[in-house]
Amino acid sequence: MGKEEGADFFQAPQQISYSIDFLRSPCYTRFGFAIITRMEQPNIFVISDYGAGDPAFAEVVLQLRMRLPNAFIYPQSTPPFSTLNTGFWIYQIALTKNIQNTYIYSNTAPRKERKSAQVNNKGEKLMYAKLDNDFELIAVNAGYTFSFVKPHIKSFHFVDVKNEGSQFRSRDIYPAAVAAMVSKDERFIRRKADKSDIPNYPKNVIASIDGYGNIKTTTRASQIEYKPGQPLIVNIHNQKHLATYTNGMFNIKDGELAFAPGSSGHTDRFMELFLRGGNAYKLFNEPMVEEPFTITLPEF
Repeated sequence: MGKEEGADFFQAPQQISYSIDFLRSPCYTRFGFAIITRMEQPNIFVISDYGAGDPAFAEVVLQLRMRLPNAFIYPQSTPPFSTLNTGFWIYQIALTKNIQNTYIYSNTAPRKERKSAQVNNKGEKLMYAKLDNDFELIAVNAGYTFSFVKPHIKSFHFVDVKNEGSQFRSRDIYPAAVAAMVSKDERFIRRKADKSDIPNYPKNVIASIDGYGNIKTTTRASQIEYKPGQPLIVNIHNQKHLATYTNGMFNIKDGELAFAPGSSGHTDRFMELFLRGGNAYKLFNEPMVEEPFTITLPEF
């Protein structure tokens, strides 16, 4: 499966026509034959740090739709350069139970693979992973992008694309590989990679902040040894506040801060900071994703 590293499988697109049921529509592909033959209306989550409402999402979506016109595409923005947040949401989506015909394409690429100037816009490599639930994704292998799904990866490979030659690789180069993945054409898969090289995600840092100001962390519920109702001192962003550990989000009074298992993490939930009737993010002076936090016991 796949080809030797260095092979250039993806050539310039060719215009073709294909049939999906009664619908005939032009499509661009790298292969010279119909790209959509084995799926109906696939779902593709595009997770990237372009920024909410950034036209870059529109350009990438257009390239995907030219190759996969029957696909539903869902853009999801992450904070700039935050591979931790990217990896967090890759995990949350990919490990969702009972989802079918759903894929992730992720491009959060700080291009920190080398500290020196990048020649010809060269950056981190594009990788393919298949998880133990058979979920498939393609993502730039930067930082913690694959860290949260690392224990679930059963197949990890380099993708047969050039990782240089464009400042906008996610628009100009990578969509062809995504289309191949969705169409189950495995010719885009190159040599196997070692998933042990993927770094573990850090504990006790902010992973995500939702629209209500709840602070999602990388701390698992299984790591917690506090008792329900126990008071805690939480320190984030040089801000200290009294919180209560609870195993249920609403077992506190209005205006109180809770440290509780949140909505993310599947069978072992990630802990969240939740201000009942308020906004924990603003309470802690708007900390950034990836900032660490500490918890200590108050001295009464």
